[in-house]
Amino acid sequence: MKKTIFSLVFVLLLSIGLAGCGGSNETDGNGGDDSGEATGGTLIFGRGGDSVSLDPASVTDGESFKVTKNIFDTLLDYGDDNTDVEAALAEDWEVSEDGETYTFMLREGVKFHDGTDFNADAVVFNFERWMNGTEEAFYYYKSMFGGFKGDEGHVIESVTAVDDYTVEFKLKRPQAPFLKNIAMSPFAIASPDALEKQGDKFGENPVGTGPFVFDQWNRNDKIVLNKNDDYWMEGYPKLDSVIFRAIPDNSARLNALMAGEIDLMDGLNPSDVEQVEDDSNLQTFFRPSMNVGYLGLTSNREPLNNKLVRQALNHAVDKQALIDSFYAGQAEPAKNPMPPVIGGYNDEIEPYEYDLDKAKELLKEAGYEDGFEMELWAMPVPRPYMPDGQKVAEVLQKSFAEIGVTAEIKSYEWATYLEKARNGEADSFLLGWTGDNGDADNFLYVLLDQDNIGSNNYTYYENQELHDLLIKAQSTPDEEERNKLYAEAQEIIHEDAPWIPLVHSKPALGGKASIEGFTPHPTGSDKLTKVTMQ
Repeated sequence: MKKTIFSLVFVLLLSIGLAGCGGSNETDGNGGDDSGEATGGTLIFGRGGDSVSLDPASVTDGESFKVTKNIFDTLLDYGDDNTDVEAALAEDWEVSEDGETYTFMLREGVKFHDGTDFNADAVVFNFERWMNGTEEAFYYYKSMFGGFKGDEGHVIESVTAVDDYTVEFKLKRPQAPFLKNIAMSPFAIASPDALEKQGDKFGENPVGTGPFVFDQWNRNDKIVLNKNDDYWMEGYPKLDSVIFRAIPDNSARLNALMAGEIDLMDGLNPSDVEQVEDDSNLQTFFRPSMNVGYLGLTSNREPLNNKLVRQALNHAVDKQALIDSFYAGQAEPAKNPMPPVIGGYNDEIEPYEYDLDKAKELLKEAGYEDGFEMELWAMPVPRPYMPDGQKVAEVLQKSFAEIGVTAEIKSYEWATYLEKARNGEADSFLLGWTGDNGDADNFLYVLLDQDNIGSNNYTYYENQELHDLLIKAQSTPDEEERNKLYAEAQEIIHEDAPWIPLVHSKPALGGKASIEGFTPHPTGSDKLTKVTMQ
């Protein structure tokens, strides 16, 4: 029966493909160019939710970066399957001995999608836009560079165009992860012309230098990108177009893949991996694990402002049971706010054991022997670290009830969820993080430092001792010394318990067997430049 259904789907797709081909690429009749390599075609990527905005500087969500990664380029980029920095819009760079001056030599002849020139002035324009911005507009800039122009912690002193294709960054102090930060998706270079013309509408009409050009966006349905015929990387991209389709339910997305309605999907349920692997027409991909799923405990709201209460809630969670129920073993329990693959991970820390009696003792000591009531926010979209936020929330709700804590589950549309949680309106909330650059700073400082309260520190947790350690680690070039500082920082975080770290997952994706050249990136943002479909 499976073979018959597939044959019908194949015939249908073939007829659609023949009707939809425009002949913009000359092929040899087998979907390839004269060399026999596959080119052209449309890749339909099914994902768990819609983007919030397509201005990469103004968003923090992975669904937005999935798309912007293919519209924009950064000065530096990461390797295809790692976070080692490589040349991109900058062909080369130099760092001064004191670590406070970075000089980037830019790629010449690159055009933005609107036909304007990419040059040093464009780089300066973008950084001036961000550093003169506000927390509400550019959360990531504040998180990665210590604030905005005029703020005491702001790392960047100046960005100067030395000539048309040379840019100089002067820092107020060394920042060890500076190059990795520069390569992050939020710091993609946008067309200054388009930014000025579009104003607040730029997020709906993005213009970059990337492999694909924005075409259209139907909210909560699809985003269409077309091939950039003038892309600076010779011979790329291979695809004619990419369509990102929003299909919130993981099972519905898998059904769409099996029916041939989409070509590639993320958020493959761990329990469905075997089904995909058993289908010769499909294949699985596994994203290198560089994430953490957690329950945030907003530490300026009573009674969660009491450390003993937060510790009690940590003891009430059976993480292995969550993994067995929702991750099919494709995850490991988390005890720290960053995964073991990140340098500086402290494996000596003892996890909060699942111990309901200990949890009750701590609540009694905190003055809440009879428990309390709180809200527990459930993510409305599946993410790699959280396949089903509602079901995870229900399990946590039952666990907390065991120690007398009544948790009311609430949820909102994704963009609203993020905004309200960022504003500190939740008591507790499910969320997670996929690392942007492979550095401990991108987890500990970005997510839990007091500098980032109201941006990526949704828990409003602050600790001056932790802050001093993290700033020292940023300014220390010696990797071994940095790792010691991060290990110490994790001890403080573990004791204060602003989170319940839940899992580090190994995210699975499913796709047609005909897809080649797709390498899931550990950051969760995949550049589709090299993808082909046979």
